[in-house]
Amino acid sequence: MNIEYRNLLPHESSIYRTIRLESLEKFPASFGAQYQEALQIEKFRLESDIEQQTPDRFVIGAFDDQLLVGICVFVKEEIASGSIYQMYVRENYQGKNIGAGLIQATIHEARHRFSSVDIFLEVTPHNVKAYGLYKKIGFETITSENEDADANIMMRYAKLN
Repeated sequence: MNIEYRNLLPHESSIYRTIRLESLEKFPASFGAQYQEALQIEKFRLESDIEQQTPDRFVIGAFDDQLLVGICVFVKEEIASGSIYQMYVRENYQGKNIGAGLIQATIHEARHRFSSVDIFLEVTPHNVKAYGLYKKIGFETITSENEDADANIMMRYAKLN
């Protein structure tokens, strides 16, 4: 298997929509949106961002040949910070380091576009595999320990590259 990591191109917005809906349907507890509600949205904002190649918002895709098997979104939020959202790898591709490759490709692209940007993400406390992956890549927990146990865990990328 040879996985290619790259920005989604304007004509690939519809395959983004397909995999995004799949992620909401299969793992509803991991994302801040509901599948049934998402189905009613005619066009996601990120579909437009992909089509227009919006510089401050991009989607990295993991492709197995021409098949999109994973996505990771970056949104620049302030002058020197941005966040990773919607990290998802299709079930039959999980456990093959594709998630790590997606996160690393997203970090690389964000640093290329925005130089010394601080990169954040959130993970649900029940998603132990994702939390472990993010720690392994170099994210540190920044949520205080006295927060609600069910609240998402906020993490910041700590490696300087």
